[in-house]
Amino acid sequence: MTHIVLIQPQIPQNTGNIGRLCVATQSTLHLIKPLGFSTAQKELKRAGLDYWQHLEVREWENLTQFWEHYPIDSTNHFFFSTKARQIHYDARFCDESYLYFGREDAGIDEAILRTYSAQVYRLPMAPIARSLNLATCVGAVLYEVLRQNGGYKTLC
Repeated sequence: MTHIVLIQPQIPQNTGNIGRLCVATQSTLHLIKPLGFSTAQKELKRAGLDYWQHLEVREWENLTQFWEHYPIDSTNHFFFSTKARQIHYDARFCDESYLYFGREDAGIDEAILRTYSAQVYRLPMAPIARSLNLATCVGAVLYEVLRQNGGYKTLC
């Protein structure tokens, strides 16, 4: 199972779209607080459409609490940042992967990126682009995880 970990997401529409991706790929969505919205907000539900009721979503007070439950290691925890040198195609994802994405306006904290630098990846893009939409990034990485592990076959 793939786990999408959103660290302090700020835009409900992005989180709603990511929730739909999680339902479509049988992934779990983890929301690390503080959130920039309420999970009861209509924009979140609208973006998630009627899929939200089928979503396995868990909220955590902070990353420390999350890591107490899902201890971090170098084989299945992957961080994504525009500052990374490695491209996500080079990552070797496993069946039980944890994919971390930061706030839309700030990304993942620099200290985390330094600590786990060998596990930090980016999506390729032209130099003119500063970043991609969060839901777009999650979708691209999530489907690469499925491709590498043959999981897309079980979804068809």
